[in-house]
Amino acid sequence: MKAIVNQDECTGCELCVQTCPEVFEMQDDLAVVKANEVPADAEETCRQAVEECPVECISIEE
Repeated sequence: MKAIVNQDECTGCELCVQTCPEVFEMQDDLAVVKANEVPADAEETCRQAVEECPVECISIEE
């Protein structure tokens, strides 16, 4: 599973970083994916970050 952040839509709210710091981090006031593959133990929180993103800029590839 791989997470993707659309940098053009990200508002930098940091919710994904707070929800799933194993996968997301902030760079230049925007969220980025720091893990090429989502660790198995972080899949649930990664999906939660996708669902809770207020601008829906995060997607998942299975």
